Amino acid sequence: MKRTRFTEEQIIGVLKEAEAGAKTGDLARRHGVSEATIYYWRAKYGGLEVSEARRLRKLENENAKLKRLLADTMLDNVALKDLLNKKVVTPVAKREAVAHLQACHGMSERRACRVIDADRKSVRYCSTRDDDAPLRERLRALANQRRRFGYRRLHILLRREGVMINRKKTQRIYREEGLAVRRRRSRRRAVGTRAPAPVLALPNQRWSLDFVHDQMASGRRFRVLNVVDDVTRECLAAVPDTSISGHRVVRELTRLIAQRGKPGVIVSDNGTELTSNAVLAWCGEMGVEWHYIAPGKPMQNGYVESFNGRMRDELLNETLFLSMAHARVEIATWVEDYNQDRPHSSLGYETPAAFAAKMDKQWPASLRPTGSATQAIASTALMRNKAVRL
Repeated sequence: MKRTRFTEEQIIGVLKEAEAGAKTGDLARRHGVSEATIYYWRAKYGGLEVSEARRLRKLENENAKLKRLLADTMLDNVALKDLLNKKVVTPVAKREAVAHLQACHGMSERRACRVIDADRKSVRYCSTRDDDAPLRERLRALANQRRRFGYRRLHILLRREGVMINRKKTQRIYREEGLAVRRRRSRRRAVGTRAPAPVLALPNQRWSLDFVHDQMASGRRFRVLNVVDDVTRECLAAVPDTSISGHRVVRELTRLIAQRGKPGVIVSDNGTELTSNAVLAWCGEMGVEWHYIAPGKPMQNGYVESFNGRMRDELLNETLFLSMAHARVEIATWVEDYNQDRPHSSLGYETPAAFAAKMDKQWPASLRPTGSATQAIASTALMRNKAVRL
């Protein structure tokens, strides 16, 4: 008879021999158990029949099983509480969660996968993807250099450098590296569609003017006169100074016309400098049509307003100007970069200079419409190509 296990019939038989007068020591030697075991049997099964002993052992086994299930459930609940603040959705997050449960709660891999409802194959998967460390480093460098650029413009810059990757991969690495641009609170904008006045899809058809203000490190304020071509989105001029009068505006516009030619129309708000006698006299002398937007409606001059927003976001808010000379240098550098290197989303992520060159090729000087000739009219608002996804 094995010493490690006795059936109920055998245990009850030993106890009946003890009740009949057999000594405990003799029974222990005869059945190969210790006297303590016989005393334990007497305390547990004394006075019971075989059927009752079987029922008692069955109840004990069921009780032990329920205790194990309760302990396992409580352990699973404690483990899940550790993961409440974590999104266990992606395969990477599930692998990290399984490793956490194994290390902190001593769970097996099978049980940890069952708790978080993960596939063991996915948890055991080892990535064979190439090392993206150089790409990540370059993306971080570009993001630090262009702090207000999103992943789409950074992707264009990477493609220019010869890094041929999918835009979705750029977006994924951009998100994993935590390079998202912090959104600044903007004013509430009017809802509804606006149809700008249609113009010919040619350079110099319409210029927009507006002022943007800032201050130097000393606290002295200055302003910048911005001139934008509405079709090509080029910044034709950005003139910073502490004071810009109507006569200064006329001089800058005369210099621009000498370089680029006369525009079809100039659009501006109703500022005192732009409605001065000097500006009105200059329009009559040069034969330039000047259109003033409705008072309190800056959305009618949206192109230069958008440019002002980009300048403030990417330059004025990011730079501490030490002097007026420093401001002129920084603004001129940024304008050159804006025209030549910065991808413009409204132009299919081309640069304004490249888009203007394409317009010149599409409409050579000999074929450009003049005077009142009727040609195909295009609205600059329709140039945005939202389907471009590199």
